[in-house]
This record gives sequence, structure tokens and C-alpha cells, in this order.
Amino acid sequence: MDLELCVVARRLVADSVVELTLALPDGGDLPGWEPGAHIDLHVGDLVRQYSLTGLEIVPDKWTVSVLREPSSRGGSDYIHDHLVVGSRVASAGPRNHFAFRPGAGEVLFVAGGIGITPLLPMIARADEAGDDWRLVYLGRARTGMAYIDDLAKYGDRVEIRPDDEYGIPDVAALISATAPGTSVYTCGPEGLLSAVESVCESTETPRPLCLERFVPKVVEADGPDSEFEVEFAQSGLTVVVPVNRSILQVAEDSGVDIISSCSEGTCGTCETPVLDGTPDHRDSVLTADEQESGTTMMPCVSRSRTPKLVLGI
Repeated sequence: MDLELCVVARRLVADSVVELTLALPDGGDLPGWEPGAHIDLHVGDLVRQYSLTGLEIVPDKWTVSVLREPSSRGGSDYIHDHLVVGSRVASAGPRNHFAFRPGAGEVLFVAGGIGITPLLPMIARADEAGDDWRLVYLGRARTGMAYIDDLAKYGDRVEIRPDDEYGIPDVAALISATAPGTSVYTCGPEGLLSAVESVCESTETPRPLCLERFVPKVVEADGPDSEFEVEFAQSGLTVVVPVNRSILQVAEDSGVDIISSCSEGTCGTCETPVLDGTPDHRDSVLTADEQESGTTMMPCVSRSRTPKLVLGI
């Protein structure tokens, strides 16, 4: 369900990073959320996903922080140029595919630039739970790294490492320095995420990993795409998905309603149950184990490894 929100506060929290505090125009509590959640914002003609952030969860306000991307596709530019105190903006969510699980032992948070935003509430929750946690916060320069002052209260649990002071980080060394079994939560640019993923999945330094991508990862297809059938179980309708169309597009053309947002496999809005068949997963949301189970899929980007899929919609 979409909500109309009002910008009730706005501030710069770093170079090119604006923080917006959002509330219902007439006050009242917003839908609850847990660390790692994100919301959709309708910015101009676009819909973009932004992590809910802050070291405190306030019932009647949501906070997001947005980096003005040098190669913006329009979303971050719109927010920086048009959303001021008093502006109205439509929102949907929250949704969470990056959930934090406190009490699981030692935790390493690795943030890259604006990737600090979903980690802030996780850090607060970990600290409240008494977890043995540490944050390594990476960025190009301190001036572009949001919330450094807010994090100062945690003392030496937080390590700030801007590249212009420390050089390019050795991600493998950072993770290998933790105890075996340490849970790793990370968010940031693709280069960092790929490096962390590679280290955590290696046989030498395996670590439980949870990450969130802002942009879709590159998925190498096993071979050329082929057409396949999809049965929508609730209606009994069966359609053919050609090589140049997604399941989501064909569903929309056929009058089957699948709630979606990003259409690039990063937000998780369109996650759909799989009742039969084997998906060809191409999303950037599901974990390797979740993809292996084959119980859900993202029809905006994923396809089929079998001649037919039966979806629970």
C-alpha cells in the first residue's frame, strides 16, 4: 500500500549526501520496520529504493540518506534538487531482504560509502543485544562519509578507513583478522561487495555473509536464453515467455498482477513462490541457499531451467 509522506527535516550529512526525515502529513505512527529494511520512494516519474537508517527507530518517522550519484539515472538528482521540507512524496514498504540477526556471536560490519545507511540500525541493535561487533567503514575521503560523528560514541568498535588516508583496503586481510564463524554484514559499491563475497565464500576464510546490493550484480548465463511456459496457479493461465521478454512483462500483458518495483532484481518486491519447475535465478537478492532451494524467484529478471514453471500467483 502506498503512503503519502511529508519531508519534515532535511540536512546534509556528508558531501553530496542528503538526509530526509519523512512522516505522515497528519502525524501518527508509520508501519514498523526492522534493521535492514528499505522503502520505495516515487521520485518524479521514477521509483527508487532507499534503506531506512538511523541509530534509533522512531515510530512516527522514517529516515533515508541519499547520495547524489555522478551517473544518476534521475532518482538521486530529483531528491537533491526537488525534495525540501514540506515536500510530499509517495512511498511503499517497508520490505526487508537484508535482515539482521542479533545474538549469533561475533559480527563484522563492512560499509562502503553510502552503504553505511542500512548498517546503522543493525549496529544499534547489535550493541543493544550485547553482541561482540565491529564496524569497518570504508570510503574515498572523510568528507564524503556520512554519520562519522554519530558513530564516535562506539569508540574503538568503529574503524574509519578513508582511502586518501589508508590507501585501498585489503578486504581479505580485514575479514581474515576476525575469528572463524564471525558473521559479516556488508553494503556498498559492487567492487567491495564482490571482494567480501569472494573472501567469505573461500575455503580459507569462510564466514556467514549477508549483503545488500544497490545495483544488480552481473550474472553469467549458462547459454543462450530459450522460451518456456509459465502457469499461474491461481488463475490456471499458462503463457509462453519468449527469449526477449521477462516473466513479469508477460504476466502484465496477460492481466496477471505481480507487484514489482525495480524490475532489475535488486529490491525483492516481486518475489514469487515457485510450485513446480526449476528457476534460473538472475537476481541480486536471494542468497545462494535460497536460490538453491528453488522455492521462490524474482520474475522481473529470472527465467527457467525447465520447460515449464508453475508459480503460486
